Amino acid sequence: MNGQYQQNAEKLNKLANPPARYKINSDSRKRFASKVLALTGILQTTLETNELIALFGKELRKFVNFDGIVYQLPELEINIELGHQSPHHCDYQLVVSSEELGDLQLFRFYPFKESELEIIENLMAGLLYPLRNALLYYRALQTALIDPLTGVKNRATMDTAIHREIELARRQDTTLSVILLDIDHFKQVNDQYGHLSGDQALRAIAQCANRTIRDSDMLFRYGGEEFLVLLTGTDSEGALQLAERIRENVEQLNPHKHETMALTVSLGVTSLEPDDDSSALFQRADKALYQAKQKGRNRVIAN
Repeated sequence: MNGQYQQNAEKLNKLANPPARYKINSDSRKRFASKVLALTGILQTTLETNELIALFGKELRKFVNFDGIVYQLPELEINIELGHQSPHHCDYQLVVSSEELGDLQLFRFYPFKESELEIIENLMAGLLYPLRNALLYYRALQTALIDPLTGVKNRATMDTAIHREIELARRQDTTLSVILLDIDHFKQVNDQYGHLSGDQALRAIAQCANRTIRDSDMLFRYGGEEFLVLLTGTDSEGALQLAERIRENVEQLNPHKHETMALTVSLGVTSLEPDDDSSALFQRADKALYQAKQKGRNRVIAN
């Protein structure tokens, strides 16, 4: 069953006046309304989307049995899956004040009754505003952590991540590598094609590198036309291979619509050594990058 759930006066009225087919008396109606208010209070205790959906599912099970719940918001790349996705499901688009908050699905092995669907929709009134607050918080965090031009993580995030990953690598005795990437002759790109096309080139290269790395790797815009890739659990040989794939993929790009824009990158690679701190690790990658540029650019050098 599909449907759109939107907060409005009619839906809110159902909370105080459930449909007649519920066959409940005045006292039961009051208890149900109090449960909705209690649900809202519970959901307002967190701004973490995963925890919010889990709490909603836990409270909803007190009224309706189901096997699994899925919440998705592609715009923010949010995909939360809890429990099992059984054959029967009911689907809802969550909307409040014309603002789309994503899609929610409930699964179970046998069909939902009409009376159960009414209960689900009524209880969603307790989810919408806490969910909107959680999404606003998520967007604010993303804005603080993401470079607005390229869409990858920013410099402030990079500094924190490097310190954290070095500590984890030492504690768990695992490998850690870094790739430092710089766009070749980027000033000439801006001079020849204009700064708007230069921005387009930056975005294209960032997206290309992001598609090439693994989900566990982290890409940061270090500054200007420089990017850093942090590779957890990767030794120097693996980092070299990945850097070469990035170089090759960038070389095939042509982000300019009307004429050929040749883009290449130089890359410096290094891996964590026993006495390294974040500064030593970065300086060695920077030295390797400098060597790649000195040797003609569009190449990978390890140090």
